[in-house]
Amino acid sequence: MQTTRRPTVAGLFYPADPVELRADVDAYLAAAGSPQGPAPKALIAPHAGYVYSGPIAATAYARLRPVADRVHRVVLLAPAHRLPFRGLAVPDATEFVTPLGRIPVDRAALASVADLPQVGRLDAAFDGEHALEVHLPFLQAVLDAFTLVPFIVGDAEAGEVAEVIDRLWGGEETLIVVSSDLSHYLAYDTARARDARTTRCIEALDPSVGYHDACGRNPVNGLLTVARRRGLAVETVDLRNSGDTAGPRDRVVGYGAYVFH
Repeated sequence: MQTTRRPTVAGLFYPADPVELRADVDAYLAAAGSPQGPAPKALIAPHAGYVYSGPIAATAYARLRPVADRVHRVVLLAPAHRLPFRGLAVPDATEFVTPLGRIPVDRAALASVADLPQVGRLDAAFDGEHALEVHLPFLQAVLDAFTLVPFIVGDAEAGEVAEVIDRLWGGEETLIVVSSDLSHYLAYDTARARDARTTRCIEALDPSVGYHDACGRNPVNGLLTVARRRGLAVETVDLRNSGDTAGPRDRVVGYGAYVFH
């Protein structure tokens, strides 16, 4: 049965009007320029309102332009902000919708990990959750047609997340995206120091990112576990915070963009 998950933060975290949304995303991508380097197999990008984190997310997504016609499946792992639960949640939906159009869910890919005890259907985990949704317009703007393999990650060990990523790794047709912001509500200079330490941890492929370092620490640590085992290199492409984009500097949220190849 065809079931659709419609956007819940359009008009809040990003524009609900498709013309305005596409113009905003294109502007962020244009500002990111045309960076050179190997095509990413995976990336970590932030998930705040676009006025705050859009410029940083765009620096990671701009790296996908050269492989836009080769990536046909996106495995997207985002942390849970609204509903506490154990493991990794998958939705009942067969498609996700944003103001930019429809994205089919790869139900066969989800079925391929359904036997793992840490994976379960929990549609409520996606209700009102922004951390996955805000990435979709960027993916729609950068890639050609693709299917989505969506997860909301709750309380899960790095090895449990890594097991899911490993099973869905695929080849050049598959992109792994982890959604995470960095430190939250620290003073500007304190946040910069903490986020720099977290970045060094990510660059070292050290899966020990902690509770106060990143809200998406569980999927981040899972990706770092796989990346180390598979011999990937990681590059930091941007590291800023809301005090650099659109917010005050007394309480900032950190944002990093990282690509793995």
